[in-house]
Amino acid sequence: MGKEIPSLRIGSLRIGSLEGQRLGARPLKVSPQQPGPSGPVPQPPKTKLAASCVPDPTKQAEEILNAILPPREWVEDTQLWIQQVSSTPSTRMDVVHLQEQLDLKLQQRQARETGICPVRRELYSQCFDELIREVTINCAERGLLLLRVRDEIRMTIAAYQTLYESSVAFGMRKALQAEQGKSDMERKITELETEKRDLERQVNEQKAKCEATEKRETERRQVEEKKHNEEIQFLKRTNQQLKAQLEGIIAPKK
Repeated sequence: MGKEIPSLRIGSLRIGSLEGQRLGARPLKVSPQQPGPSGPVPQPPKTKLAASCVPDPTKQAEEILNAILPPREWVEDTQLWIQQVSSTPSTRMDVVHLQEQLDLKLQQRQARETGICPVRRELYSQCFDELIREVTINCAERGLLLLRVRDEIRMTIAAYQTLYESSVAFGMRKALQAEQGKSDMERKITELETEKRDLERQVNEQKAKCEATEKRETERRQVEEKKHNEEIQFLKRTNQQLKAQLEGIIAPKK
Protein backbone atom coordinates (compact mmCIF):
# COMPACT_ATOMS: atom_id res chain seq x y z
CA MET A 1 0.00 0.00 0.00
CA GLY A 2 1.21 3.48 -0.83
CA LYS A 3 1.42 6.38 1.52
CA GLU A 4 -1.86 8.24 2.01
CA ILE A 5 -1.90 11.91 1.05
CA PRO A 6 -4.17 14.17 3.10
CA SER A 7 -6.88 15.95 1.15
CA LEU A 8 -6.49 19.67 0.65
CA ARG A 9 -9.18 21.78 2.23
CA ILE A 10 -11.20 24.29 0.24
CA GLY A 11 -9.52 27.66 -0.08
CA SER A 12 -5.97 26.36 0.47
CA LEU A 13 -3.35 27.50 -2.03
CA ARG A 14 -0.98 25.10 -3.72
CA ILE A 15 2.08 27.29 -3.22
CA GLY A 16 4.95 25.24 -1.90
CA SER A 17 3.18 21.97 -2.70
CA LEU A 18 3.87 19.55 -5.51
CA GLU A 19 3.86 21.05 -8.98
CA GLY A 20 0.48 20.74 -10.68
CA GLN A 21 -1.48 20.10 -7.46
CA ARG A 22 -5.01 21.54 -7.75
CA LEU A 23 -6.98 23.61 -5.30
CA GLY A 24 -9.24 21.67 -3.01
CA ALA A 25 -7.93 18.38 -4.40
CA ARG A 26 -8.71 15.00 -2.99
CA PRO A 27 -6.37 12.07 -3.68
CA LEU A 28 -7.50 8.76 -5.01
CA LYS A 29 -5.20 5.74 -5.00
CA VAL A 30 -5.41 3.32 -7.90
CA SER A 31 -3.79 -0.02 -7.13
CA PRO A 32 -2.34 -2.27 -9.83
CA GLN A 33 -4.92 -4.36 -11.59
CA GLN A 34 -5.60 -7.73 -9.98
CA PRO A 35 -6.67 -10.80 -11.98
CA GLY A 36 -10.41 -11.41 -11.79
CA PRO A 37 -12.05 -14.62 -10.64
CA SER A 38 -12.19 -17.50 -13.08
CA GLY A 39 -15.88 -18.15 -12.46
CA PRO A 40 -18.80 -16.46 -14.21
CA VAL A 41 -19.22 -12.75 -13.76
CA PRO A 42 -22.19 -11.97 -11.50
CA GLN A 43 -24.87 -9.72 -12.93
CA PRO A 44 -25.37 -6.32 -11.30
CA PRO A 45 -28.57 -5.90 -9.31
CA LYS A 46 -31.48 -4.52 -11.19
CA THR A 47 -32.71 -1.09 -10.27
CA LYS A 48 -35.82 0.80 -11.05
CA LEU A 49 -35.98 2.57 -14.41
CA ALA A 50 -37.02 5.89 -12.90
CA ALA A 51 -34.00 5.98 -10.61
CA SER A 52 -31.57 5.16 -13.46
CA CYS A 53 -32.91 8.00 -15.63
CA VAL A 54 -32.31 10.70 -12.99
CA PRO A 55 -28.76 12.12 -13.29
CA ASP A 56 -26.64 12.36 -10.17
CA PRO A 57 -25.87 16.07 -9.50
CA THR A 58 -22.73 15.18 -7.52
CA LYS A 59 -21.36 12.99 -10.28
CA GLN A 60 -22.22 15.58 -12.89
CA ALA A 61 -20.44 18.29 -10.87
CA GLU A 62 -17.39 16.05 -10.49
CA GLU A 63 -17.27 15.43 -14.24
CA ILE A 64 -17.47 19.17 -14.95
CA LEU A 65 -14.79 19.88 -12.35
CA ASN A 66 -12.52 17.23 -13.84
CA ALA A 67 -13.07 18.78 -17.26
CA ILE A 68 -12.26 22.27 -15.96
CA LEU A 69 -9.40 21.23 -13.67
CA PRO A 70 -8.06 17.86 -14.91
CA PRO A 71 -6.90 15.35 -12.24
CA ARG A 72 -3.22 15.02 -11.51
CA GLU A 73 -1.59 11.61 -11.89
CA TRP A 74 1.79 10.32 -10.74
CA VAL A 75 3.46 7.02 -9.89
CA GLU A 76 4.95 6.43 -6.46
CA ASP A 77 6.28 3.06 -5.23
CA THR A 78 4.79 1.24 -8.24
CA GLN A 79 1.41 2.72 -7.29
CA LEU A 80 -0.59 5.01 -9.57
CA TRP A 81 -1.96 7.98 -7.67
CA ILE A 82 -4.72 10.25 -8.95
CA GLN A 83 -5.54 13.55 -7.29
CA GLN A 84 -8.89 15.04 -8.24
CA VAL A 85 -10.55 18.33 -7.47
CA SER A 86 -12.73 18.26 -4.40
CA SER A 87 -16.48 18.60 -5.02
CA THR A 88 -17.25 19.66 -1.46
CA PRO A 89 -19.25 22.92 -1.37
CA SER A 90 -17.49 25.85 0.25
CA THR A 91 -18.74 27.96 3.10
CA ARG A 92 -18.37 31.62 3.94
CA MET A 93 -15.49 30.85 6.29
CA ASP A 94 -13.72 28.95 3.52
CA VAL A 95 -13.84 32.02 1.30
CA VAL A 96 -12.54 34.20 4.13
CA HIS A 97 -9.76 31.67 4.73
CA LEU A 98 -8.95 31.71 1.01
CA GLN A 99 -8.54 35.49 1.10
CA GLU A 100 -6.33 35.27 4.18
CA GLN A 101 -4.19 32.60 2.55
CA LEU A 102 -3.87 34.70 -0.61
CA ASP A 103 -2.70 37.74 1.36
CA LEU A 104 -0.33 35.58 3.39
CA LYS A 105 1.23 33.93 0.34
CA LEU A 106 1.60 37.29 -1.40
CA GLN A 107 3.49 38.57 1.62
CA GLN A 108 5.60 35.43 2.10
CA ARG A 109 6.70 35.26 -1.53
CA GLN A 110 7.28 39.04 -1.63
CA ALA A 111 5.08 39.65 -4.65
CA ARG A 112 5.19 43.14 -6.12
CA GLU A 113 2.06 45.22 -5.63
CA THR A 114 2.30 46.95 -9.02
CA GLY A 115 3.83 46.20 -12.38
CA ILE A 116 4.55 42.82 -13.93
CA CYS A 117 5.04 40.13 -11.29
CA PRO A 118 4.96 36.39 -12.15
CA VAL A 119 4.51 35.45 -8.49
CA ARG A 120 1.43 37.65 -8.04
CA ARG A 121 0.00 36.40 -11.32
CA GLU A 122 0.50 32.75 -10.26
CA LEU A 123 -1.16 33.26 -6.88
CA TYR A 124 -4.15 35.12 -8.32
CA SER A 125 -4.51 32.47 -11.02
CA GLN A 126 -4.69 29.76 -8.38
CA CYS A 127 -7.18 31.82 -6.38
CA PHE A 128 -9.32 32.27 -9.49
CA ASP A 129 -9.23 28.51 -10.14
CA GLU A 130 -10.48 27.93 -6.59
CA LEU A 131 -13.30 30.44 -7.13
CA ILE A 132 -14.26 28.69 -10.37
CA ARG A 133 -14.36 25.40 -8.49
CA GLU A 134 -16.59 26.84 -5.77
CA VAL A 135 -18.94 28.46 -8.28
CA THR A 136 -19.10 25.34 -10.47
CA ILE A 137 -20.29 23.21 -7.54
CA ASN A 138 -23.26 25.55 -7.02
CA CYS A 139 -23.94 26.35 -10.69
CA ALA A 140 -22.21 24.44 -13.48
CA GLU A 141 -23.21 26.93 -16.19
CA ARG A 142 -21.76 29.86 -14.23
CA GLY A 143 -18.57 27.90 -13.67
CA LEU A 144 -18.23 27.12 -17.39
CA LEU A 145 -18.74 30.79 -18.18
CA LEU A 146 -16.02 31.73 -15.70
CA LEU A 147 -13.83 29.11 -17.37
CA ARG A 148 -14.28 30.93 -20.69
CA VAL A 149 -13.36 34.20 -19.00
CA ARG A 150 -10.24 32.61 -17.49
CA ASP A 151 -9.14 31.14 -20.81
CA GLU A 152 -9.72 34.46 -22.58
CA ILE A 153 -7.64 36.28 -19.95
CA ARG A 154 -4.83 33.75 -20.29
CA MET A 155 -4.93 34.01 -24.07
CA THR A 156 -4.79 37.81 -23.87
CA ILE A 157 -1.89 37.70 -21.42
CA ALA A 158 -0.07 35.21 -23.67
CA ALA A 159 -0.60 37.52 -26.64
CA TYR A 160 0.76 40.49 -24.67
CA GLN A 161 3.70 38.37 -23.52
CA THR A 162 4.47 37.34 -27.10
CA LEU A 163 4.20 40.96 -28.20
CA TYR A 164 6.48 42.04 -25.35
CA GLU A 165 9.08 39.39 -26.18
CA SER A 166 9.02 40.31 -29.88
CA SER A 167 9.33 44.01 -29.02
CA VAL A 168 12.27 43.27 -26.72
CA ALA A 169 13.95 41.23 -29.46
CA PHE A 170 13.28 44.03 -31.95
CA GLY A 171 14.73 46.57 -29.52
CA MET A 172 17.82 44.43 -28.99
CA ARG A 173 18.33 44.12 -32.74
CA LYS A 174 17.96 47.86 -33.16
CA ALA A 175 20.37 48.46 -30.29
CA LEU A 176 22.95 46.13 -31.85
CA GLN A 177 22.46 47.81 -35.22
CA ALA A 178 22.87 51.20 -33.55
CA GLU A 179 26.06 50.05 -31.84
CA GLN A 180 27.38 48.68 -35.10
CA GLY A 181 26.35 51.87 -36.91
CA LYS A 182 28.00 53.92 -34.17
CA SER A 183 31.27 52.03 -34.63
CA ASP A 184 31.07 52.55 -38.40
CA MET A 185 30.35 56.24 -37.94
CA GLU A 186 33.22 56.64 -35.47
CA ARG A 187 35.57 54.92 -37.90
CA LYS A 188 34.33 57.10 -40.73
CA ILE A 189 34.75 60.23 -38.58
CA THR A 190 38.33 59.20 -37.82
CA GLU A 191 39.04 58.68 -41.50
CA LEU A 192 37.47 62.04 -42.39
CA GLU A 193 39.45 63.82 -39.68
CA THR A 194 42.67 62.24 -41.01
CA GLU A 195 41.74 63.28 -44.53
CA LYS A 196 40.94 66.78 -43.27
CA ARG A 197 44.37 67.08 -41.64
CA ASP A 198 46.03 65.92 -44.86
CA LEU A 199 44.06 68.47 -46.88
CA GLU A 200 44.90 71.22 -44.40
CA ARG A 201 48.57 70.30 -44.67
CA GLN A 202 48.34 70.43 -48.45
CA VAL A 203 46.56 73.80 -48.26
CA ASN A 204 49.27 75.17 -45.98
CA GLU A 205 51.96 73.91 -48.34
CA GLN A 206 50.20 75.47 -51.31
CA LYS A 207 49.80 78.74 -49.42
CA ALA A 208 53.48 78.75 -48.56
CA LYS A 209 54.37 78.07 -52.20
CA CYS A 210 51.98 80.81 -53.31
CA GLU A 211 53.46 83.33 -50.87
CA ALA A 212 56.99 82.43 -51.94
CA THR A 213 56.04 82.78 -55.59
CA GLU A 214 54.33 86.13 -54.96
CA LYS A 215 57.37 87.37 -53.05
CA ARG A 216 59.74 86.22 -55.77
CA GLU A 217 57.61 87.75 -58.51
CA THR A 218 57.28 91.00 -56.56
CA GLU A 219 61.07 91.26 -56.19
CA ARG A 220 61.55 90.41 -59.85
CA ARG A 221 58.98 93.03 -60.86
CA GLN A 222 60.63 95.64 -58.69
CA VAL A 223 64.01 94.84 -60.23
CA GLU A 224 62.60 95.01 -63.73
CA GLU A 225 60.74 98.25 -62.96
CA LYS A 226 63.96 99.74 -61.60
CA LYS A 227 65.87 98.58 -64.63
CA HIS A 228 63.16 99.88 -66.90
CA ASN A 229 63.18 103.25 -65.16
CA GLU A 230 66.95 103.43 -65.45
CA GLU A 231 66.72 102.66 -69.18
CA ILE A 232 64.07 105.37 -69.58
CA GLN A 233 66.25 107.88 -67.78
CA PHE A 234 69.22 106.85 -69.86
CA LEU A 235 67.23 107.25 -73.05
CA LYS A 236 65.91 110.62 -71.93
CA ARG A 237 69.41 111.86 -71.19
CA THR A 238 70.62 110.50 -74.48
CA ASN A 239 67.71 112.17 -76.27
CA GLN A 240 68.48 115.48 -74.60
CA GLN A 241 72.13 115.21 -75.50
CA LEU A 242 71.27 114.42 -79.08
CA LYS A 243 68.87 117.36 -79.21
CA ALA A 244 71.54 119.64 -77.80
CA GLN A 245 74.10 118.44 -80.33
CA LEU A 246 71.62 118.80 -83.14
CA GLU A 247 70.75 122.33 -82.09
CA GLY A 248 74.49 123.17 -81.88
CA ILE A 249 75.07 121.95 -85.38
CA ILE A 250 72.09 123.72 -86.86
CA ALA A 251 72.74 127.11 -85.17
CA PRO A 252 76.17 127.88 -86.81
CA LYS A 253 74.82 127.17 -90.26
CA LYS A 254 72.22 129.88 -89.88
